[in-house]
Amino acid sequence: MTSTDTASLFLHPDRNLAMELVRATEAAAIRATPWIGRGEKNLADGAAVDAMRKFLGTVNFDGLIVIGEGEKDNAPMLFNGEHVGNGRGPACDIAVDPIDGTSLTAAGRQNALSVIAVSDRGSMLDASSIFYMSKIVTGPEGAGVVDLSQSIGDNIRELAKAKDKPVGEIRVAVLDRPRHAELIEEIRAAGAGTRLLFDGDVAGGINAARYESRIDMCVGVGGSPEGVITAAAVKALGGFMQGKLAPKDDEERAGGIAAGLDVDRIYGADDLVRGDNTFFVATGVTDGGLVEGVRRKGPIIRTESIVLRSKSGTIRRVIADHLAAKWLEPEQL
Repeated sequence: MTSTDTASLFLHPDRNLAMELVRATEAAAIRATPWIGRGEKNLADGAAVDAMRKFLGTVNFDGLIVIGEGEKDNAPMLFNGEHVGNGRGPACDIAVDPIDGTSLTAAGRQNALSVIAVSDRGSMLDASSIFYMSKIVTGPEGAGVVDLSQSIGDNIRELAKAKDKPVGEIRVAVLDRPRHAELIEEIRAAGAGTRLLFDGDVAGGINAARYESRIDMCVGVGGSPEGVITAAAVKALGGFMQGKLAPKDDEERAGGIAAGLDVDRIYGADDLVRGDNTFFVATGVTDGGLVEGVRRKGPIIRTESIVLRSKSGTIRRVIADHLAAKWLEPEQL
């Protein structure tokens, strides 16, 4: 960045949209908390969706939901093509997941988040016709040495070399799913350790890209909505990411091709979300390695959020206290 560029940040500061969006993720996380550990993931998700939609309606932008969450399991959702915001600000693409980790929330497990990613209109890949994506995420050291076309063993060894650490110290996050049984065996056979995720691979991907995290890599097949959202965060963190769409059958493959998707292409983070003006916000629903979950402290509800912006390379942590009486029903106080 030149001195002129630096000066322009101070002379012409533009509104940080992410600081408005965080109110929507805070609201979704708070409204979902009565359902933590209750075994009702759709009720938790429905409460989060309603709260997020209400608060997004107050944001000064014309938001178009390019990729939402819910279609693959008939859960409540903010639907693809829905317009949100007051329509008076910039035109934006949005990817949302009111709860990334509905099963985690229902079971009372860690790492459930409420997340939103935003970019300029027309810059976000609409991968909604194919629900799953094979992904690999690392920190910046992975650029030029890690590739989805390589074996997981080669990727681990090359990343270890780039990070100047023994293979035995590499930690790989992967969703704990039957489809990943062989992948998990290959990771361990290469000499690396696994960090198995019950759900919520957005947090896994972000932790792989963060410089202070103990996770070096996140791999495996997860949701394509989560892939687009993760890409927005990875761009702001300066990390490395690739994704390849993983249609579940010939019908879905044909539908993706008809929608203009290249099912054989390896997409980079800049292909999933183009440009340098991306925002990512996440609020913890339950405690995790990225942020703490919603906590009740007497008359106060406390939330912790992370706010990322690629244009400025800024990472903010927002801790907010909310009066419980404004959020909870009388019987919940």
